[in-house]
Amino acid sequence: MSVVPGVHDIRVLGLTVRVHRRSLITVLVLLAIAALVLTATVATGAYEITRIRLLHTLLGGGSDMDRFIVLRQRLPRAVAAVLVGAALGLSGAIFQSVSRNPLGSPDVVGFATGSAAGGLVVILLADTSSMPAIATGTVVGGFATAIFVYLLSRGGSRLILTGVAVGAMLSSVNDYLVTRATLDDAETARAWQFGSLNTIAWPQVAPVLLALVVLVPLTLTLAAPMRMLELGDDAAGALGVEVGRSRILLLCAGVALAGVAVATSGPIGFLAMAAPQLARQVARSPGIAMLPSAATGAVLLGAGDLLAGRLLSPFQIPVGLVTAALGGAYLLWILSWRRP
Repeated sequence: MSVVPGVHDIRVLGLTVRVHRRSLITVLVLLAIAALVLTATVATGAYEITRIRLLHTLLGGGSDMDRFIVLRQRLPRAVAAVLVGAALGLSGAIFQSVSRNPLGSPDVVGFATGSAAGGLVVILLADTSSMPAIATGTVVGGFATAIFVYLLSRGGSRLILTGVAVGAMLSSVNDYLVTRATLDDAETARAWQFGSLNTIAWPQVAPVLLALVVLVPLTLTLAAPMRMLELGDDAAGALGVEVGRSRILLLCAGVALAGVAVATSGPIGFLAMAAPQLARQVARSPGIAMLPSAATGAVLLGAGDLLAGRLLSPFQIPVGLVTAALGGAYLLWILSWRRP
């Protein structure tokens, strides 16, 4: 049992995980909200369905049209929004912890842009839109970008500036790839670049679900070294942390989470940056709140996609446009709130 007030040590599968009580309560509340948002996404839309028909359809009955709309369109989209949001929120928490900077999210430091570049190479140059190929391209692109940025910055305090510069260059490369594509391919690529869950299907949900199942436990085992890294490399090393190894493992987990999220929905801006900060304020936990960040990301993207699908119904707005608008407002609020 931990001697820190409000903090408890819990053993899961032979591993000891330190849990902050308020963080745990926050996660449970946020997961309940995410479930409500998911239910609202499945139950509402241009195609009206009563609660009795909806329940009947979810239990395996219903008409062919009800099953198609609910089980093959709305449900995979709602589940994907929650899972992608969780992956981005956790990825953002990892990068902000490693960089010790609130701007250290995969979209700001260029890793998400690198993932998008890998996906565009697969879509436009390899001329395929299969989910395994796009997922491979985004993960490889994200890792290649992360390695390049890490080597240029030498893993130090210049990580953010180096990532911003590399991301800007990769963004130009992505735009160039789109201009050289055929009209049909360019339209497909551009829609994917906006970040959208409009055409999501179950095969696209599987990679991000698998990534969360594997990487969430891995991240939790690295939570203690991560908290020590926030004290600085010298202090962490003095406390027995293998600084280089821990930082590389955390970066790999963060890049993999961002890569599969981009593969599923396309690049979605600002969410990975905002979710950890909001989670930290709500949970009031010491350091970066990992699970609350994932749960906050799930709620934010789930609610954002619900808004994107209903705002101009029956027209569907890419959720990336909604998160970009809300993220810009969030940044302005942060700047105004911190103004002396």
